[in-house]
Amino acid sequence: MKDLDALLGLVEKHPVRKVAVAVAEDPSVIQAASEAHSKGIAEAVLVGDEREMRRQADSVGVSLDEFRILNEADPLKSLAAAVTLVSSGEAEILMKGYIHTDDFLRGVLNKDYGLRTGSIMSHVYVVEVRQQNKLVFITDSAMNIAPTLEQKAAILLNAVHVASIFGVTKPKVAVLAAVELINPAMPATVEAAALAKMADRSQYVPECIVDGPFALDNAISVAAARHKKIGGPVAGVADILLVPSIEAGNMLTKSLVYYGGCRLVGLLVGAKAPVVLTSRADTKESKMLSMAGAALMVNVQRALQLKIGRVHY
Repeated sequence: MKDLDALLGLVEKHPVRKVAVAVAEDPSVIQAASEAHSKGIAEAVLVGDEREMRRQADSVGVSLDEFRILNEADPLKSLAAAVTLVSSGEAEILMKGYIHTDDFLRGVLNKDYGLRTGSIMSHVYVVEVRQQNKLVFITDSAMNIAPTLEQKAAILLNAVHVASIFGVTKPKVAVLAAVELINPAMPATVEAAALAKMADRSQYVPECIVDGPFALDNAISVAAARHKKIGGPVAGVADILLVPSIEAGNMLTKSLVYYGGCRLVGLLVGAKAPVVLTSRADTKESKMLSMAGAALMVNVQRALQLKIGRVHY
C-alpha cells in the first residue's frame, strides 16, 4: 500500500464496523463519521451532548438521522460510556472526539471498564508521503512520554504490526536521535544502537530490519545518507521512524501535516480493540481515514514477541 486512497479501496471491501465515538460534539468528527457511513466503512455510535451534537451537525449540513446517539453531556461520563461499548463488544472500534488526549487515555486505561491487555499501548501515525510514493509510520507521538529501552522495543513491534496490516512486510525501522553517531552523553543514541543490535540477534518477532541512531535526514533521504557516508539497508529508505520522545514525535508529525500537507491516520495499538486517536485539530479527512485504518485492524491477531536477555549461570 503506497497511499491512503488504496486504504479506502481495500477497507470498503471489508464488513462495516461499529465505532463508538467519545464526546462526539465536534463538526469534523461528525463529518468524518458521516463520510465513513456513506462509504460503507463504519457505523458510528455518537456519545456526548446530543443538543450540541445536533447544533454542530446543522452547522456543517449533516443529518444525524443515520446515527445512534447516546446523550451524555458530561465529557468524562461520555468517554466511559463509549469505552464500555467497546470493552463489552457492542462496538468494535473506539474513537476520540472533542476531548483532551490525556483524559481520553485515562478512560482507555481504566482498570474497571477500559481496554487494557497487559501489553504496552502505543500510538502510530501512518503518514502518506507523496514525494516518495509511500507510507511512513511514526511512533510514538501521543502516548508514551519518555519510553525506556525495553518500552521502545515493544513500541517498535507495535509499529511493525501496524505496518504489516498496511501491507509492509519486513519493514525498515530507523531509530531516530539528533545525530547519527553514538554519543554516551545522548542516551537516545545509545538506546538506538542497542535496539539495532537486538534486531541483529533476532530478538524481535516478526522480523524487521532495525538500524540507528539516525538523524531524520539520513533516515528518509538517500542523498543525505550518501553525503554523510551512512550505509546499510535502512539509511534513507526507512518505513518506520521510532522517535526518542513524545515531543519529538508530536512535532515531527505536525510539521508533516502543517508544512508538508501530508494526510495521515492516527491509531492507538495494543488495546483490546483498535482505537482512533487523532488531534482535535486534525481534518475531517484525517479522522475519516483513521476510521478506515482502524476498520482494517479489526480481528487482525497480533503475533509479536520480544526476547529480552536474562542472566544465565
